[in-house]
Amino acid sequence: MKKLVTTTKERGPLIVGSRQIDSTDTKKMRGKPINGKAIFVLCLASFLAGSLFTSRVSIYPPDNKDQPVPAIPNLAALKHDCDQKRKLVEGSSRDILDEVRETHEAVRSLDKTISTLEMELALARTTQNGGSLGRATNHSLQKAFVVIGINTAFSSKNRRDSVRQTWMPRGAKLKQLEKDKGVIIRFVIGHSATPGGVLDKAIDAEDAENNDFLRLKHVEGYHQLSTKTRLYFSTAISIWDADFYVKVDDDVHLNLGTLLSRLLQYRSRPRIYMGCMKSGPVLSQKGVRYHEPEFWKFGEEGNKYFRHATGQLYAISKDLAAYISVNSPILHRYANEDVSIGAWFIGLEVEHVDDRSMCCGTPPDCEWKAQAGNMCVASFDWSCSGICKSVERMKEVHNTCGEGDGAVWNVPLP
Repeated sequence: MKKLVTTTKERGPLIVGSRQIDSTDTKKMRGKPINGKAIFVLCLASFLAGSLFTSRVSIYPPDNKDQPVPAIPNLAALKHDCDQKRKLVEGSSRDILDEVRETHEAVRSLDKTISTLEMELALARTTQNGGSLGRATNHSLQKAFVVIGINTAFSSKNRRDSVRQTWMPRGAKLKQLEKDKGVIIRFVIGHSATPGGVLDKAIDAEDAENNDFLRLKHVEGYHQLSTKTRLYFSTAISIWDADFYVKVDDDVHLNLGTLLSRLLQYRSRPRIYMGCMKSGPVLSQKGVRYHEPEFWKFGEEGNKYFRHATGQLYAISKDLAAYISVNSPILHRYANEDVSIGAWFIGLEVEHVDDRSMCCGTPPDCEWKAQAGNMCVASFDWSCSGICKSVERMKEVHNTCGEGDGAVWNVPLP
């Protein structure tokens, strides 16, 4: 270090800008010489400080083989953890959807209860105000799941027998069906124009033998079907407290078990109107079948009816049957019964259920569907508005398209 100082002393004059600084000036500018030991200590301190600083801020990992290198996470473990979290999320989503579904069902059930109570209140008010509905209190009514009214006429005994021999239980089985399943089945008929005449006596004798009639205070006649249907629902709801009321013709084949399964799907919903919905032309020409005398109400010539269930078979819920009963005096009746029913509901908050299994054709149509696992609720021929020659063919249709006699007993009714 002394050598370094000596060399410095032997240097020549310094030049700063245009001024020459000689050795005398240099001595004036320079202070006391620094001790060599101090310089050494200062350098050592600087070195140690620099080393400490670079070890803290260095971006390079320390070159130390003994220091453990961080292990790479196990990919399988990560995947398992992700799967677990995904399952938790999916499970939570399913739980939320289940809760939403249950809430939706509860709201619909409550809606139906409110609708039923409103109809019951209307019925009670009508009776209290001197109405002639003849409805008993709910406590005295026979509970049922469904009342099936088979529309028939005085001249249709053979048709009734064909039904009894195929899809409709008889005698003790009919009573057991009512008791075990809450299924009421009755042939629906009124009276003749001459009360107590031969026609009425024949029905009385047939009813005494089979005990499967519902007699209405109504004079039978083809052009009175709308009145008869209106009276059927009003009478049925005054006797049985059922979830559903069904109307079917006596020349239609019915699979009872399949019908019950369909109705069960809508048991919790209010104001159900179920059948094969159609919209046929309004026939203004006189003399043709299904002529509509009030065709002008449906607009211009060639217009179609509003959607309504075909008359061979349809079902309505209790609240709609009660609506018919309460408003019976002011419900307009068109010439065609199915149009009348549709007209009574078209302006209400009613759920129209279009179920095509309720209007299958006769074999081979219903046969193919049954083989494919799509059992029909009802089968008939559109060309005849029922099974053509039903007395001769009902058994054939039953054997080919029937669900089996035990099907109705296997339907789980709560």
